[in-house]
Amino acid sequence: MNVYQRLGINYHMNETHQHKRRLPSLLRWILWALIVQFILFNISSAIYAHRLTHFYKQVETENPADRNIFEKTWKLFTGPRQSRSASDAEPVFSFENIQFKTAKGLSIAGWYGPADTLARGTVIFLHGITGNKSFLIDEAHECRSWGYNVLLLDLRGHGASEGSLTSIGVRETEELKLAWDYIQAKGEKNIYLYGVSMGAVVVARAVADWKLEPAGVVLDMPFASLQSYLANKARTLGFPSQPFAFFTTFWIGIQRGYNGYRHQTTRYVKKLDCPVLMQWGARDGFVLRDETERIYEAIPGGNKKLVIYNEARHESFLNKDPVKWRIEMEGFLGR
Repeated sequence: MNVYQRLGINYHMNETHQHKRRLPSLLRWILWALIVQFILFNISSAIYAHRLTHFYKQVETENPADRNIFEKTWKLFTGPRQSRSASDAEPVFSFENIQFKTAKGLSIAGWYGPADTLARGTVIFLHGITGNKSFLIDEAHECRSWGYNVLLLDLRGHGASEGSLTSIGVRETEELKLAWDYIQAKGEKNIYLYGVSMGAVVVARAVADWKLEPAGVVLDMPFASLQSYLANKARTLGFPSQPFAFFTTFWIGIQRGYNGYRHQTTRYVKKLDCPVLMQWGARDGFVLRDETERIYEAIPGGNKKLVIYNEARHESFLNKDPVKWRIEMEGFLGR
């Protein structure tokens, strides 16, 4: 072997050795990058979970579509500032203010409007997250005109009720149970439950947790699970739904004291043993068609109906399509 051949072998061996040294170094950098990213995801998710479940004084609302990519990224990292909305209207019908006390001493506000004639039953209404009982005045007014007593609740942290926290539908079942007991104490047996968005999730979970036996339930645009709710929030900001939804679900569960991954409407509705009217808007950007269909399919028995409002978003179906809403509700209540 001549000197040039030996030099070639040595050069090749040195090059291979350097490549082997560079490979572990590259892997270490990749590992560190993944660790840093994992930490950042958890910090962001923990902050977001805290803000999403807390209510603050009135904050300025913004349209996510008006933000640039940097503002959207910052908003996703730091989380929203949820504003506490106060009731901006009162019913036009006769009503009385009522209050309940939770086991931890929170005062829960409500309106009870008895029917003008002999009542055919009572409908209890629950609003969605960041809403309040005034959001459902129109629906309550219609039901009352058909001869039903109505009760509208402010869930904890909303409207005139005490508290600054929300569990996004887990702890709020206590409020519905208090309202249920109040109506039952009046001798009422024909009780309907009407929930909108998070309120619909509360209705489904309350029936399962407290073993309530309503005459029927109306579920307007419930989300399928806490994780799907968070995934859709990320999507509306123009970001991938995962891993944001996974990590934030974990941190909400840690902070609020429950298993966020088991907070699933698809699980709760399996306990429904009564007529169910489920309603959804085809243009809803917060609750998607596939999760609506999964919830509906999970409802047992054949005494159920899914009504789709083709032009509606995540909004009041009565205000969007009053004729269709009245037909469906009157039929459901058995008029």
